[in-house]
Amino acid sequence: MSETLDRRVHAWRPDLADAALEGRVDAGRYVRGETRRVTAAQAAVRGAPDMAASMESEALCGEAVTVFEATENGFAWVQLQDDSYVGYIEAASLGGPDPAPTHRVSAVRTPVFSRPDIKSPPLAFLPLNAMVAVTGEAEDRNARYALLASGGAIVAQHLAAPDAFEEDFVAVAERFLETPYLWGGKTALGLDCSGLVQTALAACGMEAPRDTDMQETLGSTADPAGGFRRGDLLFWKGHVAIATGPGEIVHANARSMRVNRDAADQAIARLAGRGFPLTALRRLHQA
Repeated sequence: MSETLDRRVHAWRPDLADAALEGRVDAGRYVRGETRRVTAAQAAVRGAPDMAASMESEALCGEAVTVFEATENGFAWVQLQDDSYVGYIEAASLGGPDPAPTHRVSAVRTPVFSRPDIKSPPLAFLPLNAMVAVTGEAEDRNARYALLASGGAIVAQHLAAPDAFEEDFVAVAERFLETPYLWGGKTALGLDCSGLVQTALAACGMEAPRDTDMQETLGSTADPAGGFRRGDLLFWKGHVAIATGPGEIVHANARSMRVNRDAADQAIARLAGRGFPLTALRRLHQA
């Protein structure tokens, strides 16, 4: 008899499952999987091995994943090691586990120049929280550069040590204002409401699950009647927003199709009028 496990964060299908789940779920076979790293700037995590399938999340450059299966059409069935999310990634976006990352991208987005020269053609653009392996340094009259094991150079001030984090996740979230809304997105090219929360918290060294219903376990319960504090998370069914102060929120939303500010009371009333009352207010003690 299989346990009732959330397949978003447990690698389990009727035909195949993570070997760590043997004895807990029924599957045709069990595999231990192998660790790989994302080599693309970001890789879509899809619900099926098909480019037409919805993007449920994203894996960022340098992120470690466990690969359980390679499909015939160029996908890999994986579990992200940071937040345990399970899905399909294009196999071409993955490389070996080494070298291990040495730095984290601290800018909202940064170009990887083809050589240590800000006038050189960029090879890629890496998002906030992407990880890279730095093997050397260079400098010219314009900037200092970190030289990457994968090739190319990033201006040094756009990188931080893996454990050097921001202090205010609300300020990080506000850096994404006007970013387009994108279902499953986690970068400045586009993100969704829970992606904004997870990304901002990650930049501050705070772990958070991927989806809204999972994030509703963060922090502790607070009473909305007592007002909102900066850093509180407001939840509705399928939606989350971040309080920037007593009367204002910032959130990625399909209504405006971007990350924007809203008056908290107006947003609550508007969503309640559509049949979505506020379901929870969570207070993050580290906010």
